Amino acid sequence: MSHLSPNELSILLVEPSDTQRRIIIQRLQQEGIVSIQTAANIAEAKAVIGRHKPDLIASAMHFDDGTAIDLLNYLRGNSHNKDIQFMLVSSECRREQLEIFRQSGVVAILPKPFHAEHLGKALNATIDLLSHDELDLSNFDVHDVRVLVVDDSRMARNVIKRTIGNLGIKLITEAEDGAQAIELMRDNMFDLVITDYNMPSIDGLALTQFIRNESQQSHIPILMVSSEANDTHLSNVSQAGVNALCDKPFEPKLVKQLLYQLLEE
Repeated sequence: MSHLSPNELSILLVEPSDTQRRIIIQRLQQEGIVSIQTAANIAEAKAVIGRHKPDLIASAMHFDDGTAIDLLNYLRGNSHNKDIQFMLVSSECRREQLEIFRQSGVVAILPKPFHAEHLGKALNATIDLLSHDELDLSNFDVHDVRVLVVDDSRMARNVIKRTIGNLGIKLITEAEDGAQAIELMRDNMFDLVITDYNMPSIDGLALTQFIRNESQQSHIPILMVSSEANDTHLSNVSQAGVNALCDKPFEPKLVKQLLYQLLEE
């Protein structure tokens, strides 16, 4: 097992306000962070990243030369930088504005102002994503566990793959939506399905219903990862036969606990 501590993390704080930068830096230092670089806009952030790649970027939403979405797209579009973790720190609370970040696999979305507990969870999630801590299973060799990951967001699939890969899972098959997942399940056997809820064509609910009612793998464990807050939708998913639900953005530690429970049942 290889596990980092907070004082080993390198963080780039991208924040246009001098006052907010000072506040967030103080909070990071209180959590044990030593290596903190700063930038006031996207151009400065890119320059810093070019000199010294951080483990985590904590970013505000709006800058004089773009938005956090532009910075996130820059990171995900560059193979050298795509493994940098991203945390949004924003006073934005409109769900539609935050959905793109949930779907893109950010490590956390923190409000302004945020509590120490929020920051601590985000830093722990970053450490978990950068560390390797294999599942110790009694019923399986974790390297032989076959997982089907279903999500219409490539970035979200990449985060899920990295998270479960750090747990020792190597046999990972991807599907872009429920329709592709169904075709894959007709010809392949899996030990676990991890699926998004909101997808075009066949969503997570319809995929779950197919697995439970029509497939030859009706008893396979299903973990649903969702940013959906509608209680009615989530109730329908539970009734359809999902074994566990996990929010986006999800905490790797929680994912590990859920996978252990699902695979050891």
